[in-house]
Amino acid sequence: MLARCGDPTLDVGSGPGRLTVALTRRGVRALGIDVTPRAVRLTRLAGGRALCRDVFGHVPGGGRWATVLLADGNIGIGGDPEALLRRARELLRPGGEVVAELGPPGTATRSERVRLRRDDTVTGWFAWARVGADGIGPLARRTGFRRAEVWTEAGRWFGVLG
Repeated sequence: MLARCGDPTLDVGSGPGRLTVALTRRGVRALGIDVTPRAVRLTRLAGGRALCRDVFGHVPGGGRWATVLLADGNIGIGGDPEALLRRARELLRPGGEVVAELGPPGTATRSERVRLRRDDTVTGWFAWARVGADGIGPLARRTGFRRAEVWTEAGRWFGVLG
């Protein structure tokens, strides 16, 4: 997945920054954005660049990113994959691509309300979506992308939209 990321890459929903840092170590200029201050702090401590931002708000470099990375199912951010992909198109430079992790074929594209639980801690409910590998083509066309390529590696599914 990281080999498909161009320079520079915006890692949306970067969490603690493992992919932002890995891209940086590969020589790719990368910026992680996440709405969680702790995740941004962890990315910076690990040597990555990160900002506490919502992808639907102001993001530096709008219209100049080579790649928008949506790893770990982050195509579901906000519960509306169409809105997220339209926003990604605004952030990309001409010819730029979205690299996204997808659900396996047969996974229905759907939006839902979810919450995270770890030990005794439970988050509030938030909107999330899932997109399967066989649903990315129609979604790409509806959001103005010309192509969608899908591949699988180590039991995980990915797509590139350009």
